[in-house]
Amino acid sequence: MNIAYPSHRRVKDMVASERPQERLENLGVEALSDRELLAMILRTGTPGIDVLSMSEDLLHEAGSLANLLRWSAEDFRKIHGIGKVKALQLISVMQFAKRLLTEEDSKEIRFDNSAMVAQHFRNLVAGAEVERFWVLCLDRKNRLLKRIEVTKGTATNCLAHPREVFREAIRHNATAIVAVHNHPSGDPAPSRADIQVTRQLRESAKIVGIELTDHIIIGCKPRDPEGLGYYSFNEAGLA
Repeated sequence: MNIAYPSHRRVKDMVASERPQERLENLGVEALSDRELLAMILRTGTPGIDVLSMSEDLLHEAGSLANLLRWSAEDFRKIHGIGKVKALQLISVMQFAKRLLTEEDSKEIRFDNSAMVAQHFRNLVAGAEVERFWVLCLDRKNRLLKRIEVTKGTATNCLAHPREVFREAIRHNATAIVAVHNHPSGDPAPSRADIQVTRQLRESAKIVGIELTDHIIIGCKPRDPEGLGYYSFNEAGLA
């Protein structure tokens, strides 16, 4: 049962038994529930709903804390009590979490296959509304030297020139690269532009002496006819 608190009641003003901040100080962050962690981020409620109830509504609508990583600002604003400022605050926190997860996944991993690359980018592209193009700069053992976002496009178009891609690879002394971009539609099937860019990258790789290991398009499994959620030019024999 939700407890009714006065409008704009802050977490620190709640009764001690319901105060996440006090529980955090006394018991440690691990003792907080998902609802209480969200309350610590939101800090205040709004007329008609206290901050803990708002957090509970968020979790109920999302289904889990992890699913919030895929939410947009518009999704958050559908929750009673969450306006523009709180929505922007929340998507910033979720983006921060996605970047941490992606960096953690890349530590000491060798990008030896397309499935591993796709997994690395799964959290990073979740909920993306525009195409983004990255290059993974690798060493001789396919270990990650640097992940660089080269371009960011519109909802239907993202172009990456080989000059931009290999400039970064040369700067980081890469011996190989993997080109990666996402399709906001979720269908990873390559377009004519994707095929053309891959051909250009392949020819440029021969000139500069840096191997193009693969070009991978990230989509999502439900919208992929192959059920993989990604497309590998290398596996298709086109890279």
